[in-house]
Amino acid sequence: MLLAIPDVLSLDQINFARDQLNQAQWVDGLASAGYQGSQVKHNLQLPEERPEALALGDLILAMLERHPQFISAALPAVVYPPMFNLYGGGQHFGRHIDNAVRLLPGTGKKIRTDISATLFLSDPDEYEGGELQIVDTYGTHSVKLPAGHMVLYPSTSVHQVTPVTSGVRLASFFWVQSMIRDDAQRALLFSLDSSIQQLTASGADTQAVLQLTGNYHNLLRMWAEPV
Repeated sequence: MLLAIPDVLSLDQINFARDQLNQAQWVDGLASAGYQGSQVKHNLQLPEERPEALALGDLILAMLERHPQFISAALPAVVYPPMFNLYGGGQHFGRHIDNAVRLLPGTGKKIRTDISATLFLSDPDEYEGGELQIVDTYGTHSVKLPAGHMVLYPSTSVHQVTPVTSGVRLASFFWVQSMIRDDAQRALLFSLDSSIQQLTASGADTQAVLQLTGNYHNLLRMWAEPV
């Protein structure tokens, strides 16, 4: 399931994040690349242990915890601390698939990457190129969202960031281990939850909504793998 989620960050939060990132000390993105990524990764990255990275990551996590669409779509068990990257001057990240397992910093614990996320911190008119291109069974999808908006997609997807030919592209990226490992099951539960919310808002028959809600939770109970 490929899903755009609007308004994860407010305008004030976006401006605060950009002020912090504009003063940050960036390093070569190869510092965190595995073998696959090292062959195609050409960008800058903010070290995970930097104070501004930790503070901005905490801000993003706090906003995600209260974003109902993210919770409904991702059904998160564990969220990897958000990281930050910068593309400019022709930099890009070629076609690749994200690593299946990542080590949570400072914990010794590992998470399975079910869902990949990119939170845009630059508006589309601030840079040329830099599209996130995601390949699925329906073809290649180019994603370039307004600042503060986020895209979720299966971590099994082949994807790339095309060269940024002018301007600067700032973004946060991270991964989610979902309580629901299977993408098709997550998509079905998200569709069902969205329908329940719409029916509730429309004043639909209470008993019918209750029955549908029960079916949702029974499926969630059947499929969930809580951490």
